[in-house]
Amino acid sequence: MSEPESAYTQWHHAPSHLFLPNNTYMVTAGTYRKKAYFNTPDKLDFLCKTLFEEISRFGWSLEAWAVMANHYHLIALAPDNPETLHSVIQSIHSKSAIWLNSIDKKPNRKIWFQYWDSCITYEKSYLARLNYVHNNPVKHGLVEDAGQYPWCSFSWFLHNAELNFQRNVLSIPIDRISVRDDF
Repeated sequence: MSEPESAYTQWHHAPSHLFLPNNTYMVTAGTYRKKAYFNTPDKLDFLCKTLFEEISRFGWSLEAWAVMANHYHLIALAPDNPETLHSVIQSIHSKSAIWLNSIDKKPNRKIWFQYWDSCITYEKSYLARLNYVHNNPVKHGLVEDAGQYPWCSFSWFLHNAELNFQRNVLSIPIDRISVRDDF
């Protein structure tokens, strides 16, 4: 599948980013030096709330999420202007860092390091990444069953997705996908 050249944006010191309207994106973001800054239920709740609010505010549609103490993954459907992704992530990181530094009484501490995004253009890749994100807390040893982890989309997915779609997503192996996740 060849994409129009204008769909790519080149950022200084970064690879090209493919921005296509109404396509699905996967984002992974990590904390500075992989430190577990979001290490309490209240902190995880705040990060999730901020993520939900900012994704919605910029017109994106959240499809899957997994929020851990030192990173998060999300899958979201882009609006007509997918180049707002940078603004979405910047807003999530800014708001969560300001709040966290206030709570921890550590002004100006650096919380976020980087984020990585990819435009998902193949159905099997999309399904595998949905499965990966839903089950990320299991991968990291936080729970044995992703449904036990309140800061990921797995329970929401089981309660809201059609049964055939659930079966399809959960049947796709995730061991061959390439996701930055060395946290």
